[in-house]
Amino acid sequence: MNGAVALIIAFTAVFALCRKTELYPALTDGIKDGLKVIYKIFPPVAAMLTAVYMFRASGALEILTDLLRPALAALGIPPETAPLLLVRPLSGSGALAVATDIIKQNGADSTIGRIAAVMAGSTETTFYTVSVYLGAAGIKKSRYAVPAALVADLAAFIAAGMAVRLLFGSA
Repeated sequence: MNGAVALIIAFTAVFALCRKTELYPALTDGIKDGLKVIYKIFPPVAAMLTAVYMFRASGALEILTDLLRPALAALGIPPETAPLLLVRPLSGSGALAVATDIIKQNGADSTIGRIAAVMAGSTETTFYTVSVYLGAAGIKKSRYAVPAALVADLAAFIAAGMAVRLLFGSA
C-alpha cells in the first residue's frame, strides 16, 4: 500500500514537471478549493447528522417502525428491517448500526439478515448525499431530486427482498 502511494506521488511530480506546472502553488490552490467546499457543505451535513441522532434518541424511529409494519409486510419487506429502511436514507453509520443489530438478532444466514445486508449495500444515504452535492453546488431548492431518490430507495428495498428470496428461498 505504501509503495502505491509513493508511486502515485512520484507519477504526479513527474507529470507536473513534464507539463512545466509549478507543483507547490498548484497544491496550495487545490487545498484552498477543497477547504471552500468543506466550508459550504459542513452546515447541511452537521444539521442532517444532528437530526438523525435526535430522531433515534426520541423514540420516533420505533413509533414509525410500528406504524409501517403492515405496509412493509404487504410489499414483501420483512417488518424487522423497518428501522433500516427508515435510517438508511438519513445516515450511513446509523444504518450500519441498525443492520448490525438486525443481523445479530436474526442471524447472518437468515432471510431477514440477508435482506438487511442487501438493503444496506444497495441503497444510498439519500439526504446526506443530496445535502452534500446540492450544498456544494449552491443549490437551495432540490426540486425532484429528493422524491426521485426516495422512490429509487424504495425500489431497492423491495428488490432486495425479492432478490434474496429468489436466490436463497424464504427460509
